[in-house]
Amino acid sequence: MLFYHSGIEKAVVGIARVFRASYPDPTATDGDWSAVDLMPIKSLQRSVTLREIKSAPLLKKMPLVRQSRLSVMPVTAKEFRAIVHMGE
Repeated sequence: MLFYHSGIEKAVVGIARVFRASYPDPTATDGDWSAVDLMPIKSLQRSVTLREIKSAPLLKKMPLVRQSRLSVMPVTAKEFRAIVHMGE
């Protein structure tokens, strides 16, 4: 899984894996929110910005480009490899 900073930086910064599966978010004050716990696997040598992702032809159809407000989204194996390569 790619780890993406969605705040000011807006960039993929590393690779992570789910350490604990979905559970009710203890910080949620209303609604049906879930959380997962992640474990960092590897930092990318350099962050891959949203601007770079949007400009890469192979990545133009990613949900991140089309619906950037999603918290979790799928990536194909090709997209994953392309972003990791861009961060090397």
